Amino acid sequence: MSQLSANPIPFSEPPYLCGLPSPYYSPGHRRFQKACREFFWEHLHSHAAEYEKAGQVPEHVFHTFCKHNMLLPNIGAPLPVDWLKRLGIADILGVKVEEWDYMYTGIYFDEMARSGMAGPGSSLNAGFNFAIPPILKYGSPELQERFLPDLLTGRKRCCIAITEPEAGSDVANITTTATKTSDGQYYLVNGAKKWITNGIWSDFATMAVRTGGPGASGLSVLVVPLKGHPGVTMRPLKVTGPITSGTTYIELDDVKVPVGNLVGHEGDGMRMIMTNFNHERLSIAVGVTRQARVALSTAFHYCLKREAFGKTLMDQPVVRNRLAKAGAELETLWAFVEQLLYQLCHLPKEEADRKLGGITALAKAKAGMVLNECAQCAVLLFGGAGLTQSGQGELVESILREVPAARIPGGSEDVLLDLAVRQLVKVYQMGERKLKQSKM
Repeated sequence: MSQLSANPIPFSEPPYLCGLPSPYYSPGHRRFQKACREFFWEHLHSHAAEYEKAGQVPEHVFHTFCKHNMLLPNIGAPLPVDWLKRLGIADILGVKVEEWDYMYTGIYFDEMARSGMAGPGSSLNAGFNFAIPPILKYGSPELQERFLPDLLTGRKRCCIAITEPEAGSDVANITTTATKTSDGQYYLVNGAKKWITNGIWSDFATMAVRTGGPGASGLSVLVVPLKGHPGVTMRPLKVTGPITSGTTYIELDDVKVPVGNLVGHEGDGMRMIMTNFNHERLSIAVGVTRQARVALSTAFHYCLKREAFGKTLMDQPVVRNRLAKAGAELETLWAFVEQLLYQLCHLPKEEADRKLGGITALAKAKAGMVLNECAQCAVLLFGGAGLTQSGQGELVESILREVPAARIPGGSEDVLLDLAVRQLVKVYQMGERKLKQSKM
């Protein structure tokens, strides 16, 4: 249904949508949430299951979202106000672009995932979420002038291309090369990118390439033309979980790219990639939390009506115990994510990148674990119906299949857990040095 229930199923909504007080949300946030939910229902969620079964979201959906500026929230906060005003974009569903903050961003990602299926949403947003931000933050004025008018309005599509067949979370070992031509006017790009969301539809990729020697210091970022460009071969990949996301294998054979397509400076690629991951991971954490809500609340509702052994499942203590454990994990995760969103509203970007990078990695990793707990709980409580790709258990069955797609992309879970602690150690040691210097 498109409207919030006056009596929501337990675990189906975050507390602020259940009538409970919250310090995080203004009346403007609440108005946007209602408008956002209506928009998603009308233009995506009412057909999400149909699209996922067909394996493709119709192209007109992307254009409808762009027409209403409803992919711009993927960029994060603050929005690129000057650019948007130049393009005649003043608001998003009534929210002035200059008033946009990370609480709006969190609401948007929560509503995007409300169907419980990640595929339909990710078929639309990967370029705006992951590929445009590096151009906005690090691109030269000339580069921005060439690309942003078309990318921000959706006239052209883009993707982020980092992962390779032999280098996923291990970004520093990327092997795709970009070598300058003898006249210094172009890079020739050679290599392969794999598991690239939306790649098959993209005109351009914001791509991690190796312009220097081994390791992180040799990495750079280029805007590489894709669709129809000489030397580029793309094919869709069938993956478990979100079928409609357009996962793609890209091969690059002497692809000619103007040197002016370099984002920032040669050798700065690792820094750009890692700071860009913070926004990506937070957006994943928010969406995954909503998927966990959908799974657990669907199971909760089922247990209220399904009878076994002469009573409803909800009358069985073992069932209540399973729901309680998963629900505690879910609500704890949401409080964690909500706190991060609020902190991003009140910290300068550089300070947020430094202080919250490790914590954000931890939140993304935790979100995958919680989704696994809630999805497994739901499928177990549905029994045989939870194993069937049709009927009353089909939604929880599909969510369980999407769990790996939450735990691997954006940094695999084990890598992020380690990264989180290493980042926390680094921040602590920096603070310790500053304290010592202040006492000298």
